[in-house]
Amino acid sequence: MARVPLSVLDLAPVVMGSTAREALANSTDLVRRAEALGYTRYWVAEHHNMPGIASSQPAVLLAHLGNHSSTIRLGSGGVMLPNHSPLVVAEQFGMLEALHPGRIDLGIGRAPGTDQVTAAALRRGDPARAAEEFPQSFRQLMAYFDGEHPQIRAVPAKGYKPQIWMLGSSDFGAQVAALLGLPFSFAHHFAAANTEPALHIYKEHFTPSDEFLSESYASIGVSVVCAETEERARYLAKPGELSFIRLRTGKPARFASPEEAAEYQFSPLERELLRGRESSVVIGDPVSVVAQLDDLVARTGVQELIVTTTLYDHDDRVRSYELLAQEWGLSEAAGVKPQNDAV
Repeated sequence: MARVPLSVLDLAPVVMGSTAREALANSTDLVRRAEALGYTRYWVAEHHNMPGIASSQPAVLLAHLGNHSSTIRLGSGGVMLPNHSPLVVAEQFGMLEALHPGRIDLGIGRAPGTDQVTAAALRRGDPARAAEEFPQSFRQLMAYFDGEHPQIRAVPAKGYKPQIWMLGSSDFGAQVAALLGLPFSFAHHFAAANTEPALHIYKEHFTPSDEFLSESYASIGVSVVCAETEERARYLAKPGELSFIRLRTGKPARFASPEEAAEYQFSPLERELLRGRESSVVIGDPVSVVAQLDDLVARTGVQELIVTTTLYDHDDRVRSYELLAQEWGLSEAAGVKPQNDAV
């Protein structure tokens, strides 16, 4: 059975008792493993002021990961444009494309990826206004890559344009991607309720573009925990539940151990919050996980899945990706290519 390609979304998780340095070393190991297993892309996400996430600067991390891989595509899932000057983003990702030609994706998002105080510190301005100016900032970014700014040459952005993606967790990203003819990646892993409506908008209103895509191309991020048995997978997934609750209640922390998570007593309100999360997480043994993902692809019609797996033990995390790759038949799926060269 031919299946869609699988990719990786890495948050460089910092677990209890470890350091950011160890988290980044784990990312370096994982990109090598993902490449060998046949995953298509390896994306890292921009988050700030979160003790359990070390991927605050995607461009820096991607430059490093590029030196420890050779074929897998590398990208941002995403860079939050309201946090940055478009010129800086163009220079960073133009440089990445020059260093690792033909391998760089620039996924752009509108959310700040942090709290409002940190967002203001990043941009030294009003975060709300920066979000409102997103369309203008995006046009400026493209102008730097295309060498169309009347006064500023972004070196080496011109001539080194990465593949551009629009990210989203709401209808807005879907509308922008459809209007511009961009590939679209939806954050199903934390906004599952809006996945199918957003994808419908994207596909229904997609406008072919000579610059980007002649046909729509959509992926979704999906949280997966895969282990040899269902029982083991659910045990390993418990810290993810605790991390989700801590984030939702404004108390983000480093990723807990399975033992700590097993001992935690969730309140009735917290259990209600977890019920809302269930549709965005795929947990089980390899056969069960693949069946759930097959169903997700059938329901959404996406052309690619971007898998994010956060576990306390790095070996368990690697094993989850290995088991999924084997059951998915990833070496075959990795050979499936979109019809348009832009993706």
